[in-house]
Amino acid sequence: MSATAKPPMEQGRKSGNWYHRAAFLCLVPAAGLLIGVLNRPGAWYAALTKPPFNPPDAVFAPVWTILFLLIAVAGYRTFEAGPRGAAMKIWIVQMILNFAWSPIFFSLHRMDIALGVIIAMFVAIVAFVRRQWSADRLAALLFLPYAGWVAFAMLLNLSLLLLN
Repeated sequence: MSATAKPPMEQGRKSGNWYHRAAFLCLVPAAGLLIGVLNRPGAWYAALTKPPFNPPDAVFAPVWTILFLLIAVAGYRTFEAGPRGAAMKIWIVQMILNFAWSPIFFSLHRMDIALGVIIAMFVAIVAFVRRQWSADRLAALLFLPYAGWVAFAMLLNLSLLLLN
């Protein structure tokens, strides 16, 4: 590689397929929206005893919209660097767990199973951050707000389980 040539990963990001970028930026938030619409909290959730730190319902949609965009960008960057690599596999696992949590919690009313799912999701998020920290620092950093929110959601899930 010449002194002026960019590393292959950087070349891939600059010349990456626009449709991959569009797919991640459209499909990840759209899937999150669909999961949310199909699994609304409803009367069951409204009747639960909530901990004092439970945020207002209006907070969740904007937070998740921002997080899904961050997740999508990190996913796109990871995909472009290695679509079959370990980091991409971890990204896919955390997405599956993320999309599984709402139906388990809100539709099946299984706070216990949902707690196990969100713990596994948090572990996958941390694994992604650790894996990407040296390979793609930006992708790792994009996951930090997500990790913080999911840690809070774990505490909320546990509190709801214990209070109800």
